[in-house]
Amino acid sequence: MTEFIEVPRGLDRVIVADTEIGDVRGEEGFYHYRQYNAVELAQRCSFEQVWHLMLRGALPTEAGLEEFKATLAPYRRLTPQLLDLLPHLKGASPLDGLRTALSAACAARPMRPLLDIDDETRLDDALFASAVTPAILTALWRINQGQEPLQPREDLGYAANYLYMMTGEEPSEESARAVEHYLILTIDHGFNASTFTGRVIASTGADIGAALVGAIGALSGPLHGGAPARALDALDSIGSVDNIDPWIRGELEAGRRIMGFGHNVYKTEDPRSNHLRDVADGLGGDVVDFAKTVERRVVEILAEVKPGRKLYTNVEFYAGVVMELAGVPRQMFTPTFTTSRVVGWSANILEQAHDTKIIRPRARYVGPPPPQPVVVPAPA
Repeated sequence: MTEFIEVPRGLDRVIVADTEIGDVRGEEGFYHYRQYNAVELAQRCSFEQVWHLMLRGALPTEAGLEEFKATLAPYRRLTPQLLDLLPHLKGASPLDGLRTALSAACAARPMRPLLDIDDETRLDDALFASAVTPAILTALWRINQGQEPLQPREDLGYAANYLYMMTGEEPSEESARAVEHYLILTIDHGFNASTFTGRVIASTGADIGAALVGAIGALSGPLHGGAPARALDALDSIGSVDNIDPWIRGELEAGRRIMGFGHNVYKTEDPRSNHLRDVADGLGGDVVDFAKTVERRVVEILAEVKPGRKLYTNVEFYAGVVMELAGVPRQMFTPTFTTSRVVGWSANILEQAHDTKIIRPRARYVGPPPPQPVVVPAPA
C-alpha cells in the first residue's frame, strides 16, 4: 500500500529542494544571495553585478562585467517583430501584456526544452529573457499612454535605462540609484509562489520561456506581487496625521489586512524594509515623514491588538514610497518588481534544470464516496 505524507496547507515550512542560490532566515531578519548579504549587495553593487552573481555564480571582475554587459546589450533591444506585436496588446495591463509578449519573444528565438540543451544554451536563453523583460514592460506602458516605445541607451545602467524607457526622460542619478537599490533587494527571496511555480515548470523539462511566463502568472496575483501600490494607497486613504489611529483601528475592526505589514517568513523586522526606509530618507519629502509616522503607529497598535504577534513593515511599504519619489507610476510598481525577480526566477530555473525528478505531489480526495454509478440521462 502506498504511504502518503501529510504536509501543512500551502506547503508552509516544507523543504522541497536543495538550493545554492540563497536563503531567507526569518528569525534573524537576514537573507542572502549566494552567501552575500543581499542588503550589502544593494549598498555596494550595481544591478548588473548582482545579475552576474545570480546567473553565473560569482561577482564579476571589472573585465568580466564589461563582457557581461556586452552579452546583454543586443538582448535588451526590441526586435521589429515585437514592435509589431506590442500595439495589439494595447489596453492590457503591462504585466498581462508581458505574459503574451515574452512568450512570443521566446518562441521567436526559438527556445528549446531545458531537457534538450546544454548549460551554456540554457544560460544564454535566461539572459535573453531577463534582458528583454524591462524593454517589453516599458514599451507596453508607453503604448498604453499613447507614446512610442523607446529602445535602451548604451550609456545608461540597468535602473537608469528602465526609468528612461518608461518616462522618456533621463533620470537623476539619485532616482536611478534608489530604484536600483529596490531592484537588487527583490531579485530573489526563497521559494515564494512565483519562484516555486517557475521551478515546477522547469522540472517538466519545458523551455525557460514557459517557466518564466508561468512565474509571471503567479506574481500577477494581488496576494503576491500587488502590495506596493496598495500600501501607498493606504497612505493616501489615511491622508493626515490626525486620521492615522482611527483609520488603523477601523481596518482592524473590519477584519481587513493592513497592506505593507506582516510577512509569513520574517518574525522580526524585514531587512529589505529597513534598507528601503533609509533609501526613502535619502530622497526626502513629506511623504517619507508621513510614512514613518504611520509605520510607527501601525506597529504599536498591532502590538496592542495582537499581542505576541511580531508584525512589522515588509518590503512593499517603503518600496511604494521609493518608487513614487523616483517617478515610477503606481500601475508600474508590480511590473518593476518583475524586472528584478525575473533574474531570480532564471537562476532558480537553471538550478532546477539539473534535477531530472519532476515535481509531482499528490492531492487528498475529499468529495463524495466513489464509485458512483454512471446513469446516462435518457433522451428527451
